[in-house]
Amino acid sequence: MSTTSKKTNIDLNRVRQRLEQREQLLSPFASRSTEAVRAAPEEGDPSPVRTAFQRDRDRIIHTNSFRRLKHKSQTFVAPVGDHFTTRLTHVIEVSQIGRTIARGLNLNEDLVEAIGLGHDLGHTPFGHIGEAALNKMLTGGFHHSRQSVRLVTLLEKDGKGLNLTGHVIDGIRDHSKPEGEFLSREAVARLSLEAQVVRISDVLAYLAHDILDALRSDFIRLEDLPADAIEVLGERHSQRVNTVVEDVIESSWDCTGEAVAGAGPASEDNKPWIRMSDELGKIVTGLRVFMFERFYHPISSSVQGRKAAAVVDVLFEHFNRKPEAMPAWLRELSESTERAAADYVCGMTDNFALNMAERINPGVTGDVFKGRI
Repeated sequence: MSTTSKKTNIDLNRVRQRLEQREQLLSPFASRSTEAVRAAPEEGDPSPVRTAFQRDRDRIIHTNSFRRLKHKSQTFVAPVGDHFTTRLTHVIEVSQIGRTIARGLNLNEDLVEAIGLGHDLGHTPFGHIGEAALNKMLTGGFHHSRQSVRLVTLLEKDGKGLNLTGHVIDGIRDHSKPEGEFLSREAVARLSLEAQVVRISDVLAYLAHDILDALRSDFIRLEDLPADAIEVLGERHSQRVNTVVEDVIESSWDCTGEAVAGAGPASEDNKPWIRMSDELGKIVTGLRVFMFERFYHPISSSVQGRKAAAVVDVLFEHFNRKPEAMPAWLRELSESTERAAADYVCGMTDNFALNMAERINPGVTGDVFKGRI
């Protein structure tokens, strides 16, 4: 199909070609859209005005899964306040932090943005509480990273998937981190630098905004935070984000391909990786442990957390027993009824799940979510 305008005789492919040429100025360790591969060839590919990674980003943004993130919990369960973080604002913040780091290190911003916006598409209602509930019930377990990949490769567009590039799919699949220590070269050895940027940006984003939410709700006080974290990272949200972002850029400077004083340029035999300084890495790891102990785990075991888990239990069991209540196309795509039930429940927003569970089992939520049902 021709992309040359009959009116102006301009070949629009020049736009994409110019963008691809600019990518040649990136770090020698950066990913380039010209190297991207999709599982299936497409008519009209490549786009005349967008790189492959830009197309991936746009496909993610226009999905139903992405839109539903605005009504999915980040930490607090079905929060009422307008200023609490949701799963949607979280992925936007991850993308923003990631792009700043990528720009500072001369990496591919478009790839970072696409992975950042898509990494949490597979989250359940009620965040990690819903994920833990499904993980107990589904044979083989459930994890939001794998579900995100399942969405973009299979479930979206009524079973067509998004046909994203392998670079983006790999970054989405491997963004998760264990509790405790999460920074090591070995943990990210198989990831592109851009995927590593998203992995670390995810931590920076949720620590920063979850601390803000915890302080706003009086769940914790500023003086409760580890003293070294306050001293080094600062007392304000903007200080905490800026301090860590600048440290990551400085500590990962060899990712630019430029020589580092006393070390020289990195090489293919000693590939650089995205990291923090040892001092800040210990502080951020300690702060993350503190947040799990004093914020995340207590919320999961709270009355609201237990009720949210019960809602997911009720929904999964109901649709597993009555598959005819689910969309036919979803049942046809899934390898089992329980897999379809997990897919269906995972796609629900907090309020949709609450209302659906109350219709199935009146009183399951008690008065915990009064005003939301």
